[in-house]
Amino acid sequence: MELSPKRLKWLLPLCLLLARFSGVHLRSPSCHEVRTAFQLRQIGPLNLVPDFPGRDGDLQICTHDGPTCCTKRMEERYQVMVRREVLQSIHFLSYELKYRIEKNGEAFQEAFTSLIHIASNHTNSLFKTGYRTMAKEATEVVKGLFTDLSLYVLDLSRNIDDIVLSFFDSLFPLVYNRLIHPGLSEVSMDYLECLRLARQDINPFGTYPMKMVAEMTRPLQAMKTLLQVLNIGSEVLNMTKNVVFTRECSRALVKMEYCSHCHGLTLIKPCVAYCFNVMRGCLANVADIDSYWQGYISNLDELTSFITGPRGVEQALLRVAPLVNEAILHAQLNGPEISTTVSKVCDQPQERALTAPLDSTVRVPATASFKPQAATQFANLTQRRRDFMNYIRRFRTFHASLAEQICEDELLPQDSSTCWNGESVVESYTNRVVGNGLKEQANNPEVKVRGPDSLVKKVIDMLLSVDTMVHGKRSKQLEQWPSREAGSGDGKNEDTESSGDCDDEDGCTGSGSGEVGRKKKTNVLEDRAKNSIFPAVAPTLKGAKVASPSSSPDTAAGSKPGAAPNHCSLSSVALVTMLGLLCHWLL
Repeated sequence: MELSPKRLKWLLPLCLLLARFSGVHLRSPSCHEVRTAFQLRQIGPLNLVPDFPGRDGDLQICTHDGPTCCTKRMEERYQVMVRREVLQSIHFLSYELKYRIEKNGEAFQEAFTSLIHIASNHTNSLFKTGYRTMAKEATEVVKGLFTDLSLYVLDLSRNIDDIVLSFFDSLFPLVYNRLIHPGLSEVSMDYLECLRLARQDINPFGTYPMKMVAEMTRPLQAMKTLLQVLNIGSEVLNMTKNVVFTRECSRALVKMEYCSHCHGLTLIKPCVAYCFNVMRGCLANVADIDSYWQGYISNLDELTSFITGPRGVEQALLRVAPLVNEAILHAQLNGPEISTTVSKVCDQPQERALTAPLDSTVRVPATASFKPQAATQFANLTQRRRDFMNYIRRFRTFHASLAEQICEDELLPQDSSTCWNGESVVESYTNRVVGNGLKEQANNPEVKVRGPDSLVKKVIDMLLSVDTMVHGKRSKQLEQWPSREAGSGDGKNEDTESSGDCDDEDGCTGSGSGEVGRKKKTNVLEDRAKNSIFPAVAPTLKGAKVASPSSSPDTAAGSKPGAAPNHCSLSSVALVTMLGLLCHWLL
């Protein structure tokens, strides 16, 4: 029935009257809810939001035919906001994992420092009980050894060869003047320096210095590598949470999260499958980190298992005292020959009447009084290692599952049978759902993914470097590593403990007892490397400072143009903590 103007004149007041009594409030549509959401989320100034819906032909993302509460400037603010929100979600999801990695790095450092303290006391106890006449002077020599070993693990000192051989250089003048040729008058500094420098050629300690090098190199290098690897893990998570979103991704996120607001629908949530497509498109490159991250966790498992195992750090440090004892006994047993050689090399200083009884040549077994402390320390660390690895294994697929975690934690509809599909409110999302990773995005209906991301490529390179650090990859540098682990009771002749052939031009001549000079290079037999319990740990991270450039066994490949920056230096807080504990225990 057609309504004439006369009929409309009396029908409109009647409708208003009925609406008043029925409780229905007729009002013009507004953008009040959109303004409220804009303000609560702190997206931007309220004057960007119109009071009433209108038409804006400049919209680029949230376009539709009807009236809208959005403007182009609002779209721009929405793009900034969605990037911030997704990065905050990634930061939240990675925070606990990053915290656990850093705290366990600190725990390993503290445990190592405690073991250094215990082993230092263990070695000093050897001198106090077995070699009293040189105990006081030996304290400083022992302190220097363990200080250098601590700094080596922190990547701040020379390689193990130089540290150990320097220790025996400093020990020889004490052994010679107090045990082999006691009763000498006060000797000059020049004479003592001559003894120190001649130790390499005289070789008074036999093969024991190189035995110590062989037993300590892999455990301590594994410890140093572990601290570097944990720092790399922390930095990988830092870089991942700062991933850069492409323009296509930002537009897709706005369409998913905020275009519903343009219709006045501020409470509707995106459909689950729709969210998966958008987030998997935005995080396609991040998902491709996953396989490399799983390799990183496997390397962590291998490193921590070796360090806390039967040939780990505890055994290596507590073996110092027994090896020093055997080295001193070897020198005493060969005292006459050593005295003859010393008199030729350094001449013979003036003697004086003996005023104190000589130490008898007694075999002093390495004391075990400090071993219970070490066992307790590493028992705690072994349990911590087990707990840490059980925890971190739960995050093996962390990067591949980020998209799902963000959707499940933030965007899923709650108790609703309808959802937003980017265009309108629907009962379900009908487009194809793609998988994770860059290759799967070719058919993504929501986000166009162009190609690899440079930041993610850097992350992958860092994780690949960890595998190189742990396994060496048969690099040229690996050829300088000890061919096997030597230790007491292994049934091998001491004379076979040399580290390789030596040329005269290397400056490493010896007296024929089996020890070689500190500049001697060693070769790795590939069959031994394959069968070793733990492969030689080669810190070859590009650009990383591993040791002094002049170091031979532990020196990383030299810097090359275009090498990546150092990603594995210890954090300043951890470094200060470690040095503080070290100074407290060794002073």
